[in-house]
Amino acid sequence: MITTDRPRWRTSTRSADGGGNCVEVADNLPGRVLVRDSKDRQGPVLTFGPAAWRAFLGYAKARS
Repeated sequence: MITTDRPRWRTSTRSADGGGNCVEVADNLPGRVLVRDSKDRQGPVLTFGPAAWRAFLGYAKARS
């Protein structure tokens, strides 16, 4: 993972409409994972610790 002082946002490759109806994730910052709505990029950002984010992803994958 490459780290910088600025978030590098990405959307899922499974996003419809070129990522317009999805969340974006920035996981290049040390000790935190940022999540925002792709339709409101200037809106609020959620911050997770890496372990909490991995747990959420594991739960989401198990439920799908």
